Amino acid sequence: MELIDTHTHLDFPDFDADRQALMAESRALGVRRMVVLGVHQGNWQRVWELVQGDPDLHAAFGLHPVYLEQHRPEDLRELGDWLSRLAGHRQLCAVGEIGLDYFIETLDRERQQALFEAQLQLAVDFNLPVLVHVRRSHAAVIATLKRFKLKRAGIIHAFAGSREEAREYIRLGFRLGLGGAATWPQALRMHRVLAELPLASVVLETDSPDMAPAMFAGQRNSPAHLPAICSALAHILSISPEQLAAASTANACELFNW
Repeated sequence: MELIDTHTHLDFPDFDADRQALMAESRALGVRRMVVLGVHQGNWQRVWELVQGDPDLHAAFGLHPVYLEQHRPEDLRELGDWLSRLAGHRQLCAVGEIGLDYFIETLDRERQQALFEAQLQLAVDFNLPVLVHVRRSHAAVIATLKRFKLKRAGIIHAFAGSREEAREYIRLGFRLGLGGAATWPQALRMHRVLAELPLASVVLETDSPDMAPAMFAGQRNSPAHLPAICSALAHILSISPEQLAAASTANACELFNW
């Protein structure tokens, strides 16, 4: 069973003590490729150095809304410089992590929106997919994506929306990232939505080190947990883990041109 983890933060200090061993364990369990996402200007170099040390890692660069207070006006220009310098590199796969976060009420929504739109424009300019963070902001994200109409669309990270929101994203060409949150028994609403999703629109992710699945409650999440996440989600979808793994891997490869 071959898997791709489409959303990790393997550069975070949480992995400094055992990063290489963990990646070897993940590969032994079938996780062949992993995407590492930059979240602010200060970690892009660390992400790229990590990715350059391993041909099966791929990088995305973005300005995450949660770090809004850290972002400087010149960071957008620098993001454009990074994308320009690495254009066409086989290990650059997307613009991300970008998006809107309305869960944290202190984050200025107008600034978030302007930052999101500027980064969507960069994705258009460089013909890259986007990896989108959405918390309590589906309506605003969907409305914004409709205006930009990206050719390569991308992934809605940690999708936890409604059937209607899923349909809107799928119409726009997006895949829905599924991970640990949906494995929890109390996530009944999410289970009902997932059961109706077309397999062609699903990709798997961990969000390591965050969003641990129910079977590893309270632990640091990692790509090594992806097979267990796949099995739990396959049960909800009433298919075999092998079917889900094959579909997710094919969907990710199609999106990233792998």
